[in-house]
Amino acid sequence: MAADLRRPERTFSIRQLCNEFKATPRALRFYEDKGLLTPAREGLNRVYSHKDRVRLQLILRGKRVGLSLSEIRELLDLYDENDDGAAQMARSLKKFRERASALEQQREDIDGALIELREACDRLEKRLAEIRPDLLPRSADYEQLLRARLDGAEMALGK
Repeated sequence: MAADLRRPERTFSIRQLCNEFKATPRALRFYEDKGLLTPAREGLNRVYSHKDRVRLQLILRGKRVGLSLSEIRELLDLYDENDDGAAQMARSLKKFRERASALEQQREDIDGALIELREACDRLEKRLAEIRPDLLPRSADYEQLLRARLDGAEMALGK
């Protein structure tokens, strides 16, 4: 079957592509409306070519790595050039490196934000434990701590 998928004369229904790529018919029609896919028609049915299948694969890969539709379109337009895909590969490499760099920066920003949030939670928990432990999310734990303190204070007072 894998060999069949590579044969340019093979066509695909919208259902076949949706099942293969876990996409919705609405998504495929959206990509068609945006000019990213150009299926043929047999009556009311869309008939997707091998080229459409490859383009859909590239669209979904681009989306998965966070490229915009305009960036994906730019890469798809290069797919049609007769240079064994060299222009598309070069442009894709540049876009992918840019995206990887942006994601790495986002990861650093997220890691920094998580550190700040954890520190703030620690400070807030500590302060709340001092003044109102019953308001803490783990109030049952603090309730036991408070009872132990009260029991200890009662014993110190001789009750």
